[in-house]
Amino acid sequence: MSPLAVAAAAAVLAGAALQSSVGFGFALVAAPLLFAATSPAEAVGTMVLLGLEISLLTLLTERRRPEPVWRDVVAVVGWSLPGALLGVAVLRALDDLALQLLVTAGVLIALAVNLRAMHRPAPPPGAAGDEPPRWARPAAGVTSGALNTSTSTGGPPVVLLLMARDLRPGVVRDTLTTTFAGLAVVSAMALALTSTGDAVPDAAALAALVPLTALGQLAGRPLFARLSAGRGYERVLTGVLLASVTAGLLGVLLSGG
Repeated sequence: MSPLAVAAAAAVLAGAALQSSVGFGFALVAAPLLFAATSPAEAVGTMVLLGLEISLLTLLTERRRPEPVWRDVVAVVGWSLPGALLGVAVLRALDDLALQLLVTAGVLIALAVNLRAMHRPAPPPGAAGDEPPRWARPAAGVTSGALNTSTSTGGPPVVLLLMARDLRPGVVRDTLTTTFAGLAVVSAMALALTSTGDAVPDAAALAALVPLTALGQLAGRPLFARLSAGRGYERVLTGVLLASVTAGLLGVLLSGG
C-alpha cells in the first residue's frame, strides 16, 4: 500500500469521526486525499458510499429516535436530483481549479451566514427554529446535489440552510445526517443514469475503508454528546467551515501554481 493510500485511509477515519461529532465535515477531511489517490470520478463514488454508511450508522445504531426537520430533508433531497445531474456534467466538463473555486465560494457564503447566526441568543428548549425563505430549500437542494456529484462536498449549502435558524444541536445533526443519506442515494442514481462507470469504487479499497469509516463514526459520538450540552457545537461547526475555506483556498493556490 502506497503512503498516499495510507494517508487517504487515515483521512477517511478522521473525517468520519468529525462528521459523527458535528454532522458535517467528512468530505472536508477525506475528499482531498481520496481525489489525489484515485481518479475524481472514483473518489466521488467512494465518498458517496462511505457518506451513506456514516449517515445510516448515525441514524440507526445510536439507540435513540432521530429528530430531523423533515420539511428540510424532503425538500432538499427532492431538489437535489436536477442538481446531481448537473453536477455529473460539471464533473466531466470543468477542470480541478474551476471545481475548487466553486466549492470555496459556496463555503465562504455558508461561513458568513453561520458567523452571523452565532450572535443570536440561544433557543429555548424544544424550539423548532425559524422558517427559512421559500427559495432557501430549493436553492440548497440544487446546489448540494450539484456539489455532491462534482466534488463530493455537498454539505455547506445544507449547513447554510440550518445554521441561521436557531435549531438545537441534535436537530441540526439529525437533519444534516438524514439529508446526507438522501443525497447519497440521489447521487448514486445520477451517476448510474448518466453511465458514469468510472465512479464505481475499487472493491479492495472499499473493503478497507468501510470498517475505518465505522470506527470513526463510533469515535465521534462522545464528542457530540459534550458539544450539544452548550454553545460549543456552533463554534466547532464554524471552525469546520473555516477549515473548509482554508483548504479550498490552498487548493486553488496550489492548482494555480
